Amino acid sequence: MATADRYHRQRIVPEIGDAGQRKLGKSRVLVLGVGALGSVAADLLARAGVGHLRLVDRDVVERTNLQRQTLYAEADVDHPKAEAAAKRLVAVNSEIEIEAIAKDFNARTYADLLKGVDLVIDGTDNMEARLLLNDACMMLGIPWIYGGAIATNGMVLPVGGDGPCFRCMVPNAPAPGSLPTCDTAGILNSVSTAIASLQVTLALRQLVGWPLPPKLYVFDAWTMDFQKLDLKKRKDCKACVRHEYEFLAAKPREILATLCGRDAISLDPLHAGTVDLAGIGQRLMKLGKVRTAGSVLVFETEGVALTVFPDGRALIRGTEDPDRAKALYAKYVGR
Repeated sequence: MATADRYHRQRIVPEIGDAGQRKLGKSRVLVLGVGALGSVAADLLARAGVGHLRLVDRDVVERTNLQRQTLYAEADVDHPKAEAAAKRLVAVNSEIEIEAIAKDFNARTYADLLKGVDLVIDGTDNMEARLLLNDACMMLGIPWIYGGAIATNGMVLPVGGDGPCFRCMVPNAPAPGSLPTCDTAGILNSVSTAIASLQVTLALRQLVGWPLPPKLYVFDAWTMDFQKLDLKKRKDCKACVRHEYEFLAAKPREILATLCGRDAISLDPLHAGTVDLAGIGQRLMKLGKVRTAGSVLVFETEGVALTVFPDGRALIRGTEDPDRAKALYAKYVGR
């Protein structure tokens, strides 16, 4: 019996067709953040036959993620999201290439993470990351699809070409703590699913050769209100008009970031290469509870959990104090 064409239902959509499907198969997409938005987007892109997916996420799976992050199961808790997502997607579509990269997207890593991709799906959870992504994509000429979802609301903005960029909408980074998060405002799981679906639709449109419309799409899932708004390019925009990419200019240093309203900090030390996780684990067994989860080491002590990645980066869960996070890292992992 001949094998059925898995993309047949998509090929017969006039906007895609055989030519469009071939273009998708040759496309390379970075899904930056595989949480509520990114996990749904990555799943849809894999099933649509996008030939190469690069999944980048600095976080690990937590039980609270399972309410809306569709690639994960209970067995994935404490595992790096990028790795758990890739494992699931390989089972969904073994015909495409999938990269899993458990790293932070920052001023030191953006160039390598964006190398060779045709488009970026935004699945990040903070404004600083999005402003950095906007600067990087503007400088490199890579289109990207912004998405945000909170409570019952969400919005999508395609960025690329001659249209306005994300910084035309958000000219300056909001003050820390001034915006609601999933932990403070909650989120309806159907909202993130709907917004990710809109992101993927715009991505597929771009990849098969239709230009991205310079519109901001706003959706309230509870009231079923949908708006399509014109967004104008700012004449003084630092990114798309003046080409001043200040978010890319950070000097090499350790990078600390608080994660989306959570009691956790990501610490990315100034370090090259890999660390000896097995050796660190042996040393820490005398001091607290140690276990592995995929490629990472999890160490619990002093009311916190340190998740150490192979490149030396760590998540310190149980504190929002940067100084305490740095002290705990130095005390138990070293420099």
